[in-house]
Amino acid sequence: MLVRHNPSRHQRSSLFSSLTMNIPLSLRRLALSALALAAVAHSTAVMAQATPTTYPERPVKIVVPFAPGAGTDAMARLVAQKLGEVMGGNFVVENKAGASGAIGTQYVAQQAPDGYTLLLVASPFTTVAASLPSAGYDPLRQFAPVGMIASGPLVWAASASLPAGNMKELISLAKQKPGALNYGSAGAGGVNHLVLELLKAKTGTYITHIPYRGVAPATMDMIAGQVQLVTGTIPALLPFIKDGRVKALAVTSAKRSSALPDVPSMTEAGYAGIDVVNYFALMAPAGTPPVVIDRINAAINKLVTLPEVVARFKTDAVEAAPGSPALLGHFIEADYRAWLNVVKTQNLKIE
Repeated sequence: MLVRHNPSRHQRSSLFSSLTMNIPLSLRRLALSALALAAVAHSTAVMAQATPTTYPERPVKIVVPFAPGAGTDAMARLVAQKLGEVMGGNFVVENKAGASGAIGTQYVAQQAPDGYTLLLVASPFTTVAASLPSAGYDPLRQFAPVGMIASGPLVWAASASLPAGNMKELISLAKQKPGALNYGSAGAGGVNHLVLELLKAKTGTYITHIPYRGVAPATMDMIAGQVQLVTGTIPALLPFIKDGRVKALAVTSAKRSSALPDVPSMTEAGYAGIDVVNYFALMAPAGTPPVVIDRINAAINKLVTLPEVVARFKTDAVEAAPGSPALLGHFIEADYRAWLNVVKTQNLKIE
């Protein structure tokens, strides 16, 4: 989450710089020294096994920290197939679900930094680390950014019976009846939860949060009238929006989505700065050789331009987001620290 989630490359770099300037110089030097020592310790042994011309020489595992069938899983399988075609190798998906993605993420952090174990991450990579003390991983120090793949907004959906047809009417209603509105999320600490906390912090409203085990059961309860609000990915909610069982109030990005062209963005709705997107990216264990990371990054930047991938992204209501490993690193750091700020501002205590 950023104050604005689709900044230019210059804006991202500036935001990253302003965030890191608040870290004492001695701590920054210590962190950099530790990372440098870790990289040196592994580089000699790994470089002989992985070079731009020989990698990958054996199957590469892409770990998905969620169950099969989820959006992250589907993205991982698409990426694995296309990486194999572009790079000429075998990329396989392995699901290690549990603890809001923390179990699979911890697993990858502990693997050899040789390029043969990668992590497909989405927004919970940063939101869970920021909000759950028990997450058990550091998204900045234990991982090396490889490349961003795609990003897309969530959509604010409301019960068809809710007497609010847009975000301003929703906020007005929430202020008239503090705590009376119920909001269902996909689970405490996830992006669906924290986007609500961000909205509450920015608008001075109180809406009751009810965590579910996924967006699907929360949506069913919204349709049944048990909760009045949900956010989710556009593909997850689009069928119910189209048949009129729920209504779309806004997409959570700064601009409209082509999948919901008649639904305003948060900026158009009058809430500029409350912009959130769900992202998909590849990360590797810290210390993975740069030559390997650069080779995978080049393949990602190529595969997201393939016509069949562009068509799939359109169906999934996301857009390609190619860029360098450094740019992804800046994004991850800014996103993580921004969610930490929301957690602190809202005094969230999540176990």
